[in-house]
Amino acid sequence: MTALQVLLTVAERGSTSAAAGPLALSQSAVSKQLIALEERIGGAAFARTPNGMVPTELGAIYIEHARTAIKAMEDAALKVARLKPGPRVLRLQVPPIFGDRWLLPRFVQFTEAHPDIEVQFTTFVSNTQTEVPDGSVRFLVTPAADEEGAYLFGQDIRLVSAASYWEKLGNPRSLEAAARGVMLEHPQTPFHWPFLAAAHGAGALAARHTMRFGYYTMVIRAALAGQGMALIPHGLIVDDLAAGRLVNPAGLGYRSDYGYWFTRPSNIPTSHSMRLFERWLHDEARTMRD
Repeated sequence: MTALQVLLTVAERGSTSAAAGPLALSQSAVSKQLIALEERIGGAAFARTPNGMVPTELGAIYIEHARTAIKAMEDAALKVARLKPGPRVLRLQVPPIFGDRWLLPRFVQFTEAHPDIEVQFTTFVSNTQTEVPDGSVRFLVTPAADEEGAYLFGQDIRLVSAASYWEKLGNPRSLEAAARGVMLEHPQTPFHWPFLAAAHGAGALAARHTMRFGYYTMVIRAALAGQGMALIPHGLIVDDLAAGRLVNPAGLGYRSDYGYWFTRPSNIPTSHSMRLFERWLHDEARTMRD
């Protein structure tokens, strides 16, 4: 494994001296590992040129397969670690808006209760990153067939604005009166005025004006700033409603098919740490829904 790591690092850095630092080895040790590897594979892995060490045809073949071999060993180590009971690292994939608006303000409760569990958050898995997170918060209708999933919240959609904006509209108490306002929307979400109107049996009723934003976080910020009304899942703004930063005085809203679910791969054993996190997460979501 060390020799394969040397092979990949020299290919990336272009010399044994440049590879020494990332590998935490001396240049001499890197050279010895490379020489030993070349003896085993029966030829030079690199051509020494004025511009650095360039992989030979033989070396290119081994470099390609070395990446696969090292990744396979890392995956195996991760799967074995997941079988071990007790505290460990939890890797969670969380949408930024869910983390910012709901999870992180509450997460200190979990870390204080379980200081020995390290949680790492990620928001994106690239096409070349094959590591599967231990669990994910996802916005969907229902989990996939190869996932275990439990609904958290998100189907309860409220029409909200800052109190100052609602007063500016004359404190509307009906959908028809609210239609005089400005709707704040993100085109790629399912939260749009036509869905609200249809849920109230007024499918032909349109809002006076719609202001669109490229990010859903900006929709919420604009609503907080008093720039208009927005359709937002109750769970994302429960703290703002409680503090009076946003209001829903007319009780206008609707039920969406979409919601936030916590999912995890069904083929990965559930560790004790994951069970603790899931129990805390679902208790928090249940308390908020109740």
